[in-house]
Amino acid sequence: MHISTDQVRTAVVSLVAFILSVAVHEFGHAWMANRLGDRLPAEQGRLTLSPLAHIDLVGTILMPLVAVFAPGGFPLLAWGKPVQTNPKAYRGVSPRTGHMLVSLMGPLMNFVLAVAVSVVLVLLAHVVKLPDSVAEVAIRYFLVLNIMLMFFNLLPLPPLDGGSVLAGLLPERLQFIPQALQRYGTLVFFGLLLTGALGFVMQPVRAVAGAWAGLVVRLMYG
Repeated sequence: MHISTDQVRTAVVSLVAFILSVAVHEFGHAWMANRLGDRLPAEQGRLTLSPLAHIDLVGTILMPLVAVFAPGGFPLLAWGKPVQTNPKAYRGVSPRTGHMLVSLMGPLMNFVLAVAVSVVLVLLAHVVKLPDSVAEVAIRYFLVLNIMLMFFNLLPLPPLDGGSVLAGLLPERLQFIPQALQRYGTLVFFGLLLTGALGFVMQPVRAVAGAWAGLVVRLMYG
């Protein structure tokens, strides 16, 4: 298999962006758990933005590289090292509500990073002449990536964060729904992935990411 220079460059940039985005996401889980009184993430060294604490060798390094170099549009299936929590240690909220808040904070941090990148790009564009290549990299590999990660992780399917968010929002009489998803959610997820249905589900998200990126570009150069 011939690997071009452009492929290597794309792999490096996308991998760095994904690692940093995963670090922010997992830090969000650890931060919220710590705020709720659970010291387990801090004791395990996860209450940090350092990517080294959140990298999973297979999920954060190997799988993104396979997605870049594999022929035929291999789907991106990647993840960070999960943050372990102790819901019984949460203070002021029930374990279920606390777990929902912890799960929600990961995608929220991706949203915060997307907003931060947008603001920085617009400010820099009005202060200095920002090279088009730098702007393109930031928009494609940080802004759009984090918007996609936010919505993707909020899909109501375990083991994604959205599964725990759904369980936290539903009343007790409807808890059979997330319980069933907990048993079969992974199978449903892989079914969606292998049939291409997941790409269809994410189409509106791509539209939102594209519109957001377009707005940032107009604010930068308008």
